[in-house]
Amino acid sequence: MFDLGDVFINLDKMATARIMHKYGFTTVTPALDSLFKHYEKGLMDSKSFLDQVGVHFPKASRQNLKEAWNSILLDFPEYRLEFLEELASKNQYRLFLLSNTNALHMEGVEQQMGTERFKRFKDVFEGFYLSHEIGMRKPDIEIFQFVLDQNRLHPAETLFVDDTKENTDAAANLGIKTWHLKVGAEEVTQIKLFL
Repeated sequence: MFDLGDVFINLDKMATARIMHKYGFTTVTPALDSLFKHYEKGLMDSKSFLDQVGVHFPKASRQNLKEAWNSILLDFPEYRLEFLEELASKNQYRLFLLSNTNALHMEGVEQQMGTERFKRFKDVFEGFYLSHEIGMRKPDIEIFQFVLDQNRLHPAETLFVDDTKENTDAAANLGIKTWHLKVGAEEVTQIKLFL
């Protein structure tokens, strides 16, 4: 199982905060945190999400909010996609994506990658699990259990790769092998060290 952001797609995790600073953002309040998590779980659509964020930042237009929200997304290097395709072509492993994300980010990813390239990426995986589509998010145990159960995976035979320690710790609690990938120091293409 692979995470998406900062495993395959490079992220600038502070970009949204930097941009939103000019609209009055100072910190993620409990209300904003709850809003973000609800959106990640697909408990609201993008219009409702932008409407509610807009209440907190009335100086920002809907387009400002959308651009700031997606500014976190950087590039998806071709060598990572080719690595994944090569891994899939060997037919030795079952590949799954498990990502905390949301509709706006996924629209941004597909737009940035292009429809054909995004399809190449998606087609590599046997299962493509996005938090906002399945109503669960990491690090909640239920999301890992769901993927295991849906695909009859044995935790001890499953490797989960994520850049967030809280997520790999949660997976490890279920007996899943984990790799907490250190962004900037490690590359997903080094996975053979863990297989």
